[in-house]
Amino acid sequence: MTQLASLFRKLPGIRREVQRTVVKSEAVVPTGASNPSKSGSQSPSPFRKRASKHKKQSKLVRKEQGALLEQGYTKADVAPEMTSSVLSKLSIPCPDPTLEERIRDEHQNLALNLVRQEDWDKLSEIIAAADREGAMTPGGMSVAELMAFGARADVVHAAEHALIDRTPEHDAPLMQGIEALEFVLAEYPHDYTIGCIVAQAHIDMAWAWRGIGWDVEIAPRNREAFDAHFARSRDIIQSFHGKPAKSALLANTSCALLRGNDSSRQMVADRYEALIDLNPENTSPFRSLGTQMLPRSYGSYAGLELEARRTAARTQKIWGAGGYTWVMFDAISVDDEACALLDLPFFIEGLRDIVLHRPEPHTVNLLAAYCANTIGEAFSGNDAADANRAQIADCANWIVREHLTELHPMIWAHAAQGFANNLRVSSASRFAAAGQDDAMRILAGLFKREIADGMRIVFTDQGPTGTSV
Repeated sequence: MTQLASLFRKLPGIRREVQRTVVKSEAVVPTGASNPSKSGSQSPSPFRKRASKHKKQSKLVRKEQGALLEQGYTKADVAPEMTSSVLSKLSIPCPDPTLEERIRDEHQNLALNLVRQEDWDKLSEIIAAADREGAMTPGGMSVAELMAFGARADVVHAAEHALIDRTPEHDAPLMQGIEALEFVLAEYPHDYTIGCIVAQAHIDMAWAWRGIGWDVEIAPRNREAFDAHFARSRDIIQSFHGKPAKSALLANTSCALLRGNDSSRQMVADRYEALIDLNPENTSPFRSLGTQMLPRSYGSYAGLELEARRTAARTQKIWGAGGYTWVMFDAISVDDEACALLDLPFFIEGLRDIVLHRPEPHTVNLLAAYCANTIGEAFSGNDAADANRAQIADCANWIVREHLTELHPMIWAHAAQGFANNLRVSSASRFAAAGQDDAMRILAGLFKREIADGMRIVFTDQGPTGTSV
């Protein structure tokens, strides 16, 4: 238990629980995203519930009215009795769950069930096959990554629940799950898929300890736990010496470990280049590369532009100019200067190429919500950046009119929050409902001329069509 005990000793505040666990397990030597809400609070009065609901409805109506006024509607159009009338002239399918969500859930649940059955041999075989084949969901998510997440979900969710306020009780069962995974790794020390599952679980737990605040806001205890989990994860990945060399799963885990490491811009760029080349259909590494190349991380604005163009050149057969757009996608949403320096025509050309190469509803919703909400409502006062944002926001018009066939509320909800990776959602249904409200208001703005002419906008498999009311 030397390595595992050493790791646990680095996690202050839970030493007693660790010592009991280590003593019980002395005979074995390993080599080694949910948002639960608090329970136990008293239910409020039903009368308060009604008042609260009425208040929320009033705020929602005022929000809808303000949004529609900004989009060019008159005060008469957005009177309380008219607001719902305007929105009722939009009819768009809203599948729940979407095809993409169903497929992702199937892969995650398959892995989760195999772990609960302790059938690690079958799990390893399936993940390795998906990794070898570069299997993707229709919306562009790596199947191997989805299954690796499902395999560690129970452990990570339990830790996140215990660390919901980042101040766990001394007897919180924080280490039992990760210890169990370490014992599995001890049984399969040369299986890289299991190594990646355990390493990624350590990374997830590290971020659960750290939270999303600035470094100076992190308590020493939490920072030490973060560093300890990252160090253990790094040891696991290094034990495989980059083998198999063609594994995107292994390369992605390696990239996730760059945080907390003394890395240079070139090292980060090289690792992401290798990862992207292994599976250029997967857009997540493109987007991560962009944020890592910002000055706040490992790069510079010149380095960001260089890597975006190099990536576009290497992936031209897959994405056209879309490689440039994917790399810039998140970077320009969080950095005004990056947005100001953007090659706007190239970026917009990339948007068109992305839709051309992947016209399925998930991607169309992603691009429409990004343009209209993430970028379209992020004006900052930087004139050059805001001018670029305005033109990107205008792209939502042709994306919706030419390609949108159904609405995916969860994507629009995440777009409103800037696609934050560490976003905590207390109620998925309320979060999705907020995304649907945003989307409907935005769509009403895009079709305000047709609606003013008395038309009803109906979205079909061929896109939106106008019919007389």
